[in-house]
Amino acid sequence: MTHTPDFNAPTFNKLPAAVWPRTAMRDGGVSIAGVSLPSIAKEYGTPVMVVDEIDFRSRCRDMARAFGGPEHVHYASKAFMTSRIVQWVNEEGLSLDIASHGELLVALHAGFPAERIAAHGNNKDAAFLRDCVSKGVGFVILDSHQEIEDLNTIAAELGQTQDVLIRVKPGIDAHTHEFISTAHEDQKFGFSLASGSALKAARRVVELPNLRLIGLHCHVGSQVFDAEGFSLAAERILKLYRTIIEECEVGEEFNILNLGGGYGIAYVEGEQPLDVEAVSTDLLQRVNTYAERLHLTMPFIKVEPGRAIAGPSTVTVYTVGTVKDVTIDGGKTRRYISVDGGMGDNIRPALYGAEYDIRLVNRSTDAPLIPTRVVGSHCESGDILINDRNLPEDIRPGDIVALAATGAYCYSMSSRYNMMMRPAIVSVGAADDKAHLMVRRETLEDFFNLEA
Repeated sequence: MTHTPDFNAPTFNKLPAAVWPRTAMRDGGVSIAGVSLPSIAKEYGTPVMVVDEIDFRSRCRDMARAFGGPEHVHYASKAFMTSRIVQWVNEEGLSLDIASHGELLVALHAGFPAERIAAHGNNKDAAFLRDCVSKGVGFVILDSHQEIEDLNTIAAELGQTQDVLIRVKPGIDAHTHEFISTAHEDQKFGFSLASGSALKAARRVVELPNLRLIGLHCHVGSQVFDAEGFSLAAERILKLYRTIIEECEVGEEFNILNLGGGYGIAYVEGEQPLDVEAVSTDLLQRVNTYAERLHLTMPFIKVEPGRAIAGPSTVTVYTVGTVKDVTIDGGKTRRYISVDGGMGDNIRPALYGAEYDIRLVNRSTDAPLIPTRVVGSHCESGDILINDRNLPEDIRPGDIVALAATGAYCYSMSSRYNMMMRPAIVSVGAADDKAHLMVRRETLEDFFNLEA
Protein backbone atom coordinates (compact mmCIF):
# COMPACT_ATOMS: atom_id res chain seq x y z
CA MET A 1 0.00 0.00 0.00
CA THR A 2 1.86 3.09 -1.22
CA HIS A 3 0.80 6.60 -2.00
CA THR A 4 2.95 9.53 -3.01
CA PRO A 5 1.42 12.73 -1.64
CA ASP A 6 0.95 15.68 -4.00
CA PHE A 7 1.69 18.57 -1.66
CA ASN A 8 1.02 22.19 -2.35
CA ALA A 9 2.79 24.90 -0.41
CA PRO A 10 0.07 25.63 2.20
CA THR A 11 -0.61 21.97 2.98
CA PHE A 12 3.07 21.09 3.33
CA ASN A 13 3.06 22.79 6.74
CA LYS A 14 0.28 20.54 8.01
CA LEU A 15 1.21 17.38 9.87
CA PRO A 16 -0.92 14.43 8.72
CA ALA A 17 -2.52 13.13 11.91
CA ALA A 18 -2.53 9.51 10.75
CA VAL A 19 1.25 9.55 10.34
CA TRP A 20 2.70 11.80 13.04
CA PRO A 21 2.63 11.17 16.81
CA ARG A 22 -0.65 12.04 18.45
CA THR A 23 0.84 14.98 20.38
CA ALA A 24 2.65 16.53 17.40
CA MET A 25 1.83 20.20 16.79
CA ARG A 26 3.06 22.95 14.50
CA ASP A 27 3.51 26.49 15.74
CA GLY A 28 5.98 27.75 13.19
CA GLY A 29 8.27 24.86 14.08
CA VAL A 30 7.10 21.45 15.27
CA SER A 31 6.82 20.11 18.80
CA ILE A 32 5.94 16.71 20.20
CA ALA A 33 4.37 16.44 23.64
CA GLY A 34 5.09 20.14 24.01
CA VAL A 35 8.84 19.78 23.38
CA SER A 36 10.29 21.59 20.37
CA LEU A 37 12.07 19.36 17.86
CA PRO A 38 14.61 22.10 16.99
CA SER A 39 15.43 22.41 20.70
CA ILE A 40 15.99 18.64 20.90
CA ALA A 41 18.23 18.84 17.82
CA LYS A 42 20.22 21.63 19.43
CA GLU A 43 20.66 19.78 22.73
CA TYR A 44 21.29 16.25 21.47
CA GLY A 45 22.57 16.79 17.93
CA THR A 46 21.26 15.10 14.82
CA PRO A 47 20.27 12.59 13.69
CA VAL A 48 18.17 12.02 16.77
CA MET A 49 15.14 9.80 17.26
CA VAL A 50 12.33 11.28 19.34
CA VAL A 51 9.85 8.87 20.95
CA ASP A 52 6.49 10.13 22.19
CA GLU A 53 5.77 8.21 25.39
CA ILE A 54 2.17 9.41 25.42
CA ASP A 55 1.59 8.10 21.91
CA PHE A 56 3.34 4.78 22.58
CA ARG A 57 1.39 4.08 25.75
CA SER A 58 -1.91 5.10 24.17
CA ARG A 59 -1.38 2.57 21.37
CA CYS A 60 -0.63 -0.15 23.93
CA ARG A 61 -3.99 0.65 25.52
CA ASP A 62 -5.76 0.72 22.15
CA MET A 63 -4.53 -2.79 21.38
CA ALA A 64 -5.41 -4.08 24.85
CA ARG A 65 -8.92 -2.64 24.63
CA ALA A 66 -9.48 -3.96 21.11
CA PHE A 67 -8.52 -7.55 21.93
CA GLY A 68 -10.15 -7.85 25.33
CA GLY A 69 -7.38 -6.94 27.76
CA PRO A 70 -3.61 -6.56 28.02
CA GLU A 71 -3.19 -10.28 28.66
CA HIS A 72 -4.10 -10.87 25.00
CA VAL A 73 -1.38 -8.59 23.64
CA HIS A 74 2.36 -9.25 23.31
CA TYR A 75 4.46 -6.28 22.21
CA ALA A 76 6.88 -7.46 19.50
CA SER A 77 10.13 -6.06 20.86
CA LYS A 78 12.03 -6.60 17.61
CA ALA A 79 10.26 -3.51 16.24
CA PHE A 80 11.90 -1.15 18.75
CA MET A 81 13.51 -2.14 22.01
CA THR A 82 15.21 -0.22 24.78
CA SER A 83 15.04 -0.85 28.51
CA ARG A 84 12.69 2.11 28.96
CA ILE A 85 10.37 0.93 26.21
CA VAL A 86 10.26 -2.50 27.85
CA GLN A 87 9.36 -0.81 31.14
CA TRP A 88 6.50 1.11 29.46
CA VAL A 89 5.16 -2.16 28.04
CA ASN A 90 5.34 -3.75 31.48
CA GLU A 91 3.58 -0.82 33.13
CA GLU A 92 0.78 -1.04 30.55
CA GLY A 93 0.29 -4.70 31.46
CA LEU A 94 1.14 -6.15 28.05
CA SER A 95 3.25 -9.24 27.54
CA LEU A 96 6.45 -9.24 25.49
CA ASP A 97 7.74 -11.12 22.49
CA ILE A 98 11.47 -11.56 22.08
CA ALA A 99 13.16 -13.00 18.99
CA SER A 100 16.74 -13.51 20.15
CA HIS A 101 18.82 -14.30 23.19
CA GLY A 102 19.93 -10.67 23.33
CA GLU A 103 16.36 -9.39 23.38
CA LEU A 104 15.58 -11.80 26.22
CA LEU A 105 18.50 -10.48 28.25
CA VAL A 106 17.49 -6.85 27.63
CA ALA A 107 13.95 -7.64 28.76
CA LEU A 108 15.16 -9.30 31.94
CA HIS A 109 17.62 -6.46 32.57
CA ALA A 110 14.71 -4.03 32.35
CA GLY A 111 12.84 -6.01 35.00
CA PHE A 112 10.19 -7.48 32.73
CA PRO A 113 8.46 -10.50 34.34
CA ALA A 114 9.79 -13.64 32.66
CA GLU A 115 6.42 -15.37 32.87
CA ARG A 116 4.98 -12.74 30.49
CA ILE A 117 7.70 -13.28 27.87
CA ALA A 118 7.31 -15.42 24.74
CA ALA A 119 10.46 -16.56 22.94
CA HIS A 120 10.61 -16.65 19.15
CA GLY A 121 13.47 -17.56 16.82
CA ASN A 122 14.18 -20.02 14.03
CA ASN A 123 17.69 -20.85 15.29
CA LYS A 124 17.67 -20.78 19.08
CA ASP A 125 20.94 -22.16 20.37
CA ALA A 126 21.43 -24.11 23.58
CA ALA A 127 22.37 -21.04 25.64
CA PHE A 128 19.23 -19.21 24.52
CA LEU A 129 16.97 -22.19 25.25
CA ARG A 130 18.65 -22.79 28.60
CA ASP A 131 17.99 -19.20 29.68
CA CYS A 132 14.38 -19.46 28.50
CA VAL A 133 13.84 -22.44 30.78
CA SER A 134 15.98 -21.35 33.73
CA LYS A 135 14.62 -17.79 33.82
CA GLY A 136 11.00 -18.98 33.64
CA VAL A 137 9.94 -17.65 30.24
CA GLY A 138 6.19 -18.02 29.81
CA PHE A 139 6.37 -20.04 26.64
CA VAL A 140 8.73 -20.90 23.81
CA ILE A 141 7.44 -20.87 20.24
CA LEU A 142 8.87 -24.01 18.64
CA ASP A 143 10.20 -23.60 15.12
CA SER A 144 11.79 -26.94 14.12
CA HIS A 145 11.83 -30.63 14.96
CA GLN A 146 15.44 -30.23 16.09
CA GLU A 147 14.39 -27.54 18.54
CA ILE A 148 11.73 -29.79 20.04
CA GLU A 149 14.37 -32.35 20.97
CA ASP A 150 16.91 -29.77 22.13
CA LEU A 151 14.44 -27.94 24.35
CA ASN A 152 13.15 -31.14 25.95
CA THR A 153 16.71 -32.23 26.73
CA ILE A 154 17.58 -28.88 28.29
CA ALA A 155 14.35 -28.74 30.31
CA ALA A 156 15.02 -32.26 31.60
CA GLU A 157 18.56 -31.29 32.65
CA LEU A 158 17.11 -28.37 34.59
CA GLY A 159 14.31 -30.44 36.10
CA GLN A 160 11.65 -28.24 34.50
CA THR A 161 8.64 -28.61 32.24
CA GLN A 162 8.53 -25.86 29.61
CA ASP A 163 5.30 -24.56 28.10
CA VAL A 164 5.46 -24.30 24.30
CA LEU A 165 3.50 -23.23 21.24
CA ILE A 166 4.04 -24.67 17.77
CA ARG A 167 4.56 -22.13 14.99
CA VAL A 168 2.49 -23.17 11.99
CA LYS A 169 2.81 -22.05 8.37
CA PRO A 170 -0.81 -21.87 7.19
CA GLY A 171 0.07 -21.16 3.56
CA ILE A 172 -1.42 -17.65 3.40
CA ASP A 173 -0.22 -14.89 1.06
CA ALA A 174 -0.77 -11.66 2.99
CA HIS A 175 -0.10 -9.51 -0.12
CA THR A 176 2.90 -7.82 1.41
CA HIS A 177 6.57 -7.51 0.47
CA GLU A 178 8.26 -10.87 -0.13
CA PHE A 179 10.77 -10.28 2.66
CA ILE A 180 8.09 -9.54 5.29
CA SER A 181 5.52 -12.17 4.27
CA THR A 182 5.96 -15.06 6.67
CA ALA A 183 3.12 -17.57 6.33
CA HIS A 184 3.77 -19.09 2.89
CA GLU A 185 5.55 -22.43 2.55
CA ASP A 186 8.92 -21.48 1.08
CA GLN A 187 10.41 -19.56 4.02
CA LYS A 188 12.38 -20.30 7.13
CA PHE A 189 9.82 -20.02 9.92
CA GLY A 190 7.68 -22.73 11.45
CA PHE A 191 6.12 -26.07 10.59
CA SER A 192 4.12 -26.70 7.44
CA LEU A 193 0.42 -27.27 7.87
CA ALA A 194 -0.05 -28.65 4.34
CA SER A 195 2.70 -31.27 4.57
CA GLY A 196 1.63 -32.56 7.98
CA SER A 197 4.84 -31.37 9.65
CA ALA A 198 2.92 -29.27 12.19
CA LEU A 199 0.78 -32.20 13.31
CA LYS A 200 3.88 -34.38 13.52
CA ALA A 201 5.50 -31.74 15.75
CA ALA A 202 2.46 -31.65 18.03
CA ARG A 203 2.45 -35.42 18.38
CA ARG A 204 6.12 -35.41 19.29
CA VAL A 205 5.77 -32.62 21.84
CA VAL A 206 3.02 -34.40 23.76
CA GLU A 207 5.20 -37.55 23.88
CA LEU A 208 8.02 -35.73 25.62
CA PRO A 209 7.99 -35.45 29.41
CA ASN A 210 9.54 -32.02 29.77
CA LEU A 211 7.46 -30.06 27.27
CA ARG A 212 3.82 -29.03 27.62
CA LEU A 213 1.88 -28.00 24.51
CA ILE A 214 -0.41 -25.08 25.32
CA GLY A 215 -1.29 -23.73 21.89
CA LEU A 216 -0.51 -22.87 18.27
CA HIS A 217 1.05 -19.82 16.65
CA CYS A 218 1.14 -18.29 13.19
CA HIS A 219 2.16 -15.02 11.57
CA VAL A 220 0.89 -14.01 8.14
CA GLY A 221 3.16 -11.04 7.38
CA SER A 222 3.63 -7.33 7.99
CA GLN A 223 1.76 -4.17 7.00
CA VAL A 224 -1.59 -6.01 6.86
CA PHE A 225 -4.67 -3.77 6.92
CA ASP A 226 -7.67 -6.08 7.28
CA ALA A 227 -8.78 -9.24 9.03
CA GLU A 228 -8.91 -11.41 5.91
CA GLY A 229 -5.43 -12.94 6.07
CA PHE A 230 -5.56 -13.43 9.84
CA SER A 231 -9.02 -14.93 9.54
CA LEU A 232 -8.11 -17.43 6.84
CA ALA A 233 -5.01 -18.45 8.79
CA ALA A 234 -7.13 -18.93 11.91
CA GLU A 235 -9.65 -21.05 10.03
CA ARG A 236 -6.93 -23.38 8.75
CA ILE A 237 -5.09 -23.60 12.05
CA LEU A 238 -8.27 -24.27 14.03
CA LYS A 239 -8.71 -27.46 12.03
CA LEU A 240 -5.26 -28.54 13.19
CA TYR A 241 -6.16 -27.35 16.69
CA ARG A 242 -9.18 -29.70 16.70
CA THR A 243 -7.15 -32.60 15.32
CA ILE A 244 -4.59 -32.18 18.11
CA ILE A 245 -7.35 -32.22 20.74
CA GLU A 246 -8.87 -35.35 19.20
CA GLU A 247 -5.66 -37.28 18.56
CA CYS A 248 -3.15 -36.11 21.17
CA GLU A 249 -3.21 -36.26 24.92
CA VAL A 250 -3.52 -32.56 25.66
CA GLY A 251 -5.31 -31.10 28.63
CA GLU A 252 -7.28 -27.94 29.25
CA GLU A 253 -4.04 -25.97 29.19
CA PHE A 254 -4.01 -26.40 25.41
CA ASN A 255 -6.13 -23.33 24.70
CA ILE A 256 -4.01 -20.62 23.02
CA LEU A 257 -4.28 -19.45 19.44
CA ASN A 258 -1.64 -16.82 18.75
CA LEU A 259 -2.33 -15.03 15.46
CA GLY A 260 0.87 -12.99 15.43
CA GLY A 261 1.25 -9.37 14.46
CA GLY A 262 1.73 -7.45 11.24
CA TYR A 263 -0.90 -4.76 11.77
CA GLY A 264 -0.32 -1.95 9.30
CA ILE A 265 0.30 1.75 9.87
CA ALA A 266 0.20 4.84 7.66
CA TYR A 267 3.59 6.09 6.51
CA VAL A 268 2.66 8.95 4.17
CA GLU A 269 -0.19 11.39 3.80
CA GLY A 270 -3.18 9.78 2.09
CA GLU A 271 -2.66 6.35 3.66
CA GLN A 272 -5.06 5.18 6.33
CA PRO A 273 -3.78 3.21 9.31
CA LEU A 274 -5.35 -0.02 10.43
CA ASP A 275 -8.63 0.46 12.30
CA VAL A 276 -7.63 -1.69 15.25
CA GLU A 277 -11.08 -1.81 16.82
CA ALA A 278 -12.83 -2.77 13.58
CA VAL A 279 -10.26 -5.39 12.60
CA SER A 280 -10.18 -6.97 16.05
CA THR A 281 -13.99 -7.14 16.22
CA ASP A 282 -14.15 -8.70 12.77
CA LEU A 283 -11.34 -11.13 13.49
CA LEU A 284 -12.63 -12.30 16.87
CA GLN A 285 -16.13 -12.80 15.49
CA ARG A 286 -14.76 -14.91 12.63
CA VAL A 287 -12.60 -17.02 14.92
CA ASN A 288 -15.56 -17.61 17.22
CA THR A 289 -17.69 -18.67 14.24
CA TYR A 290 -15.01 -21.08 13.02
CA ALA A 291 -14.63 -22.53 16.51
CA GLU A 292 -18.38 -23.09 16.82
CA ARG A 293 -18.48 -24.86 13.45
CA LEU A 294 -15.74 -27.19 14.67
CA HIS A 295 -17.47 -27.66 18.05
CA LEU A 296 -14.56 -26.06 19.87
CA THR A 297 -14.47 -23.74 22.83
CA MET A 298 -13.23 -20.34 21.67
CA PRO A 299 -9.43 -20.38 22.12
CA PHE A 300 -7.62 -17.72 24.12
CA ILE A 301 -6.50 -15.33 21.38
CA LYS A 302 -3.12 -13.63 21.52
CA VAL A 303 -1.68 -11.07 19.10
CA GLU A 304 1.79 -9.60 18.64
CA PRO A 305 1.73 -5.95 17.47
CA GLY A 306 5.06 -4.19 17.21
CA ARG A 307 4.99 -1.68 14.36
CA ALA A 308 1.39 -0.66 15.16
CA ILE A 309 2.50 0.46 18.63
CA ALA A 310 6.03 1.74 18.07
CA GLY A 311 5.94 2.99 14.48
CA PRO A 312 3.82 6.16 14.73
CA SER A 313 5.25 7.11 18.13
CA THR A 314 8.66 8.18 16.80
CA VAL A 315 10.19 10.68 14.41
CA THR A 316 13.80 10.99 13.24
CA VAL A 317 15.23 14.49 13.12
CA TYR A 318 18.01 15.48 10.71
CA THR A 319 19.98 18.58 9.79
CA VAL A 320 20.10 19.55 6.13
CA GLY A 321 23.60 19.71 4.62
CA THR A 322 24.38 19.90 0.91
CA VAL A 323 21.61 21.10 -1.40
CA LYS A 324 22.17 20.82 -5.14
CA ASP A 325 20.25 20.52 -8.41
CA VAL A 326 20.86 17.59 -10.73
CA THR A 327 19.90 17.50 -14.40
CA ILE A 328 17.73 14.52 -15.27
CA ASP A 329 15.83 13.35 -18.38
CA GLY A 330 14.73 15.97 -20.87
CA GLY A 331 16.80 18.72 -19.33
CA LYS A 332 14.65 18.80 -16.20
CA THR A 333 16.25 19.16 -12.79
CA ARG A 334 15.78 17.43 -9.49
CA ARG A 335 16.80 18.97 -6.20
CA TYR A 336 18.97 16.72 -4.02
CA ILE A 337 18.82 17.44 -0.29
CA SER A 338 21.43 15.66 1.80
CA VAL A 339 20.89 15.06 5.51
CA ASP A 340 23.29 13.96 8.23
CA GLY A 341 21.94 10.42 8.52
CA GLY A 342 20.56 7.96 6.00
CA MET A 343 20.57 4.23 5.48
CA GLY A 344 22.61 3.68 8.64
CA ASP A 345 19.67 4.81 10.78
CA ASN A 346 16.88 3.88 8.34
CA ILE A 347 17.60 1.02 5.93
CA ARG A 348 13.94 0.42 5.09
CA PRO A 349 13.70 2.61 1.95
CA ALA A 350 16.73 0.82 0.47
CA LEU A 351 15.60 -2.61 1.65
CA TYR A 352 11.85 -2.50 0.98
CA GLY A 353 11.26 0.67 -1.04
CA ALA A 354 9.53 2.05 2.07
CA GLU A 355 8.10 5.56 1.92
CA TYR A 356 8.06 8.18 4.67
CA ASP A 357 6.50 11.54 5.37
CA ILE A 358 9.03 14.38 5.64
CA ARG A 359 8.44 17.90 6.97
CA LEU A 360 10.45 21.00 7.70
CA VAL A 361 10.28 21.31 11.50
CA ASN A 362 12.30 24.41 12.44
CA ARG A 363 9.97 26.80 10.58
CA SER A 364 6.98 26.99 8.28
CA THR A 365 7.28 27.79 4.60
CA ASP A 366 5.08 29.00 1.75
CA ALA A 367 7.73 28.47 -0.93
CA PRO A 368 6.81 26.71 -4.19
CA LEU A 369 7.34 22.96 -4.31
CA ILE A 370 9.85 21.37 -6.67
CA PRO A 371 10.84 17.76 -7.50
CA THR A 372 13.19 16.63 -4.76
CA ARG A 373 15.09 13.59 -3.54
CA VAL A 374 16.25 13.41 0.07
CA VAL A 375 19.43 11.39 0.49
CA GLY A 376 21.72 10.39 3.30
CA SER A 377 25.44 10.91 3.80
CA HIS A 378 26.61 7.34 3.22
CA CYS A 379 28.88 6.42 0.32
CA GLU A 380 26.14 4.51 -1.46
CA SER A 381 23.98 5.59 -4.39
CA GLY A 382 21.04 3.72 -2.88
CA ASP A 383 21.24 5.81 0.30
CA ILE A 384 17.86 7.45 -0.37
CA LEU A 385 15.34 8.35 2.31
CA ILE A 386 12.74 10.10 0.12
CA ASN A 387 12.94 9.01 -3.49
CA ASP A 388 10.67 11.42 -5.34
CA ARG A 389 8.64 14.13 -3.63
CA ASN A 390 7.72 17.73 -4.26
CA LEU A 391 9.28 19.74 -1.43
CA PRO A 392 9.69 23.47 -0.77
CA GLU A 393 12.40 25.07 -2.87
CA ASP A 394 13.63 27.19 0.05
CA ILE A 395 14.92 24.27 2.16
CA ARG A 396 18.54 25.20 2.78
CA PRO A 397 21.63 24.02 4.67
CA GLY A 398 21.08 24.17 8.42
CA ASP A 399 17.33 23.59 8.26
CA ILE A 400 15.89 20.86 10.47
CA VAL A 401 13.68 18.20 8.88
CA ALA A 402 12.04 15.12 10.32
CA LEU A 403 10.75 11.81 9.00
CA ALA A 404 7.66 10.55 10.78
CA ALA A 405 6.68 6.99 11.75
CA THR A 406 10.26 5.79 12.19
CA GLY A 407 9.68 3.93 15.45
CA ALA A 408 9.54 0.45 13.93
CA TYR A 409 12.57 -1.31 12.48
CA CYS A 410 14.72 1.79 12.05
CA TYR A 411 16.92 1.82 15.16
CA SER A 412 16.47 -1.97 15.42
CA MET A 413 18.06 -2.43 11.98
CA SER A 414 20.56 0.42 12.23
CA SER A 415 24.28 0.10 11.50
CA ARG A 416 27.49 2.08 11.67
CA TYR A 417 28.12 1.93 7.93
CA ASN A 418 30.91 4.37 6.92
CA MET A 419 31.64 4.68 10.64
CA MET A 420 28.63 6.94 11.01
CA MET A 421 27.52 6.18 14.55
CA ARG A 422 24.00 5.21 15.58
CA PRO A 423 21.83 8.16 16.65
CA ALA A 424 20.69 9.15 20.09
CA ILE A 425 17.15 8.30 21.20
CA VAL A 426 15.22 10.67 23.45
CA SER A 427 11.73 10.37 24.87
CA VAL A 428 9.15 13.10 25.40
CA GLY A 429 5.78 13.02 27.08
CA ALA A 430 6.88 12.63 30.69
CA ALA A 431 5.16 14.71 33.35
CA ASP A 432 7.94 17.34 33.42
CA ASP A 433 7.46 18.32 29.75
CA LYS A 434 11.14 17.76 28.98
CA ALA A 435 13.11 15.54 26.66
CA HIS A 436 14.90 12.66 28.37
CA LEU A 437 17.84 10.78 26.94
CA MET A 438 16.91 7.13 26.41
CA VAL A 439 19.96 5.89 24.48
CA ARG A 440 22.99 8.12 24.01
CA ARG A 441 24.59 8.67 20.63
CA GLU A 442 27.12 6.00 19.74
CA THR A 443 30.70 7.28 19.48
CA LEU A 444 33.89 6.19 17.80
CA GLU A 445 35.23 5.47 21.27
CA ASP A 446 32.53 2.80 21.59
CA PHE A 447 33.92 1.16 18.46
CA PHE A 448 37.53 1.48 19.59
CA ASN A 449 36.58 -0.26 22.85
CA LEU A 450 35.47 -3.28 20.81
CA GLU A 451 38.77 -3.64 19.03
CA ALA A 452 41.20 -6.27 20.32
